Amino acid sequence: MNTEEMLRLKEMHIAPYIQLATALIGKRRQGGGNMFRHQIDTMAILIDYGYIDSVLLKASVVHDLLEDVPDFEPALMLCIDEESPEVYRLVLEVSRQPEESKAAFLSRVRTQGSYRAKVLKVADRISNMISLGFVMDVDFITRYTEETETYVFPIAQEVNPAMFEELKNLVESRRNLLRFCNF
Repeated sequence: MNTEEMLRLKEMHIAPYIQLATALIGKRRQGGGNMFRHQIDTMAILIDYGYIDSVLLKASVVHDLLEDVPDFEPALMLCIDEESPEVYRLVLEVSRQPEESKAAFLSRVRTQGSYRAKVLKVADRISNMISLGFVMDVDFITRYTEETETYVFPIAQEVNPAMFEELKNLVESRRNLLRFCNF
């Protein structure tokens, strides 16, 4: 990381977004843990891959609020800082709309999503695939790995080859686990 990147990060006000994400603490995940930790994991994955885009990182810590907190008030997100409208638009891009099937949603992100939306969706899926290692529902694991291969692999290939490789390895390891354990 160079000095310019450090200065950009120094000016990032991410704490208010993290505070908003605490609304997800009580929301359980099928793989264990809660949705708040998933938000932080998604941000950590982005940082691990060298992303320091402030809008992307802020959106990563609140990306599931609109879907998973029914009474969430968007005005809370929109008044945080000068980047809030961009953050909100990015969260909308990666939020599944009530009328969308999962396939339609992922296809929309793949074909119409911004670069940021695609990167965020890949980081989100990496986090989800990691936690999938703690899931024992064979049908869910099978469906999720197939969905990842069909819809998310092409997005990952487009935006970041290293993230694509990690996703491929995660899918392979989950499938090997199913074969090994004879679920």
